Amino acid sequence: QVQAVESGGGFVQPGGSLRLSCASSGRTLDDSAMAWFRQAPAKEREFVAAIRWNGGRTLYADSVKDRFTIYRDNDKDTIWLQMNSQKPEDTGDYYCTVGTYMRVSPAEYAYWGQGTQVTVSS
Repeated sequence: QVQAVESGGGFVQPGGSLRLSCASSGRTLDDSAMAWFRQAPAKEREFVAAIRWNGGRTLYADSVKDRFTIYRDNDKDTIWLQMNSQKPEDTGDYYCTVGTYMRVSPAEYAYWGQGTQVTVSS
């Protein structure tokens, strides 16, 4: 069974940084993509960033481009999301997901973690 387990959420002031991690198991990742989505209260889940495991190609939402970086550790089947220059609108539950292709729609991903909360506030 494919699993994705997130960690690293918390509270940060505007302009600060946090790093999230997601460990995957139960699936060979060579032909996979992993991604981060987030969901603020009363809003739909939205795409943040994705990485193609084979080759490391990345994709970002415009709202986080140049502030967030997604990267992977091949040996640990783990991805990270480094979040810098954070804004209050980055607040939400962040979810890690595993799929086959880099897609921006959550419907394209089959396996999800439980989420980790990020709060950006002064």
